[in-house]
Amino acid sequence: MLGRTPLRARTVIGVSGRTGARASRLGAVLFAGLMAAVLAGCGSGGYTAAGPFRPLPEGAPPEVGPPTPGAPAPAPPPGPGTPARPGSGTDSGDPNVVASGLAVPTGLVVLPDGSAIVGERDTGRLLQVFPDRSPARVRMTVPGIDAAGDGGLLGLALSPTYDQDGLLYAYLSTATDNRVVRFPLGGSPNPVLTGIPHGAVHNGGGLLFGHDGQLFVGTGDTGHPALSEDPRSLGGKVLRIDVFGHPAGASPVYTRGHRDVTALCSGESGTVLATDDAAPAGADELDALSDGGDFGPPTPHGPVINFPPADAGLGGCAVTGHTVYLGALAGKRVHVVTLDETGRVTRTPEKLLDGKYGRLRTVVLDADGGLWVTTSNRDGAGRPGKGDDKVLRVLPPTSASNSPL
Repeated sequence: MLGRTPLRARTVIGVSGRTGARASRLGAVLFAGLMAAVLAGCGSGGYTAAGPFRPLPEGAPPEVGPPTPGAPAPAPPPGPGTPARPGSGTDSGDPNVVASGLAVPTGLVVLPDGSAIVGERDTGRLLQVFPDRSPARVRMTVPGIDAAGDGGLLGLALSPTYDQDGLLYAYLSTATDNRVVRFPLGGSPNPVLTGIPHGAVHNGGGLLFGHDGQLFVGTGDTGHPALSEDPRSLGGKVLRIDVFGHPAGASPVYTRGHRDVTALCSGESGTVLATDDAAPAGADELDALSDGGDFGPPTPHGPVINFPPADAGLGGCAVTGHTVYLGALAGKRVHVVTLDETGRVTRTPEKLLDGKYGRLRTVVLDADGGLWVTTSNRDGAGRPGKGDDKVLRVLPPTSASNSPL
């Protein structure tokens, strides 16, 4: 039962003998009845979380500058577990829709209990959404968000030791920089890595914990391509740091020469893949990363695959076996890319959800094989339809390959 403190029976003091025993039995009966009522109320929402609720300590507030003039004002922090605003229920006629009525849902992580936390890019709200389509619940609002341009709350990752520390990591824009912060749900964000360049465009936002527990961070060049090759800048890079923000090697820079890394994913072998808005003409590419790689022109590292402008706008990736799922904004679909043992594309990518829900961004696979997808039709470039924006959960076609990427 999320967000509720267990009730405790009151101790009866100063009563003895048969009266005390009678009072004790009466108190036990009343307490049992009260607990049954509470548990019944918990189940009335249609979803029961696995594992006990535990409060976690809050840290210091984030270091943020004043908001950018003209940027949307962040929503006031809600009470823990409050329902989402009216209209954010599910579309009853569509079993793929688990939440609707959201504002540009961008980052998403699946929790150990099978529910998911999704972040709204412009408001900084974090909502808990459920695979059984129970009403979404607002868990907190991340403070200090600057949503000017294409900035905002851009990425989420679950701590590799979430079961012990309950921490989420977020990539977000402030008035002065892009940064990575961490926090427990309902707690105050603490800076992990600050000073990533912030601009009107190409702010990046990809987050991924690798198999070794190191955090990969995808950033953008903020519209200034020279930053991607500048070793003194964190822009236009994929960075690799530990959970405290320290470089995992001699430098935080893992790869360089990127334009706008919006998503990162990896397979069972640990290969890290990145989506990158890589060409001024608008083509996007999927890159297989290696330490020290340079993806700038002239590039010694070719992409795994690229997509023309009409099919591009890659905003999310997920991997299972030799299959990569790529959310496409301009393409309005999920590209299903099949690779061989060497990481090469074996056939023309298939199309999933083609044109059905509009612009698609984040894609995440859960432990049961479900693919969580966020729509992005209220981001200023799309045409919102009824119920937008939405969080989807679909069961994708099973890959013919059983070998891990």
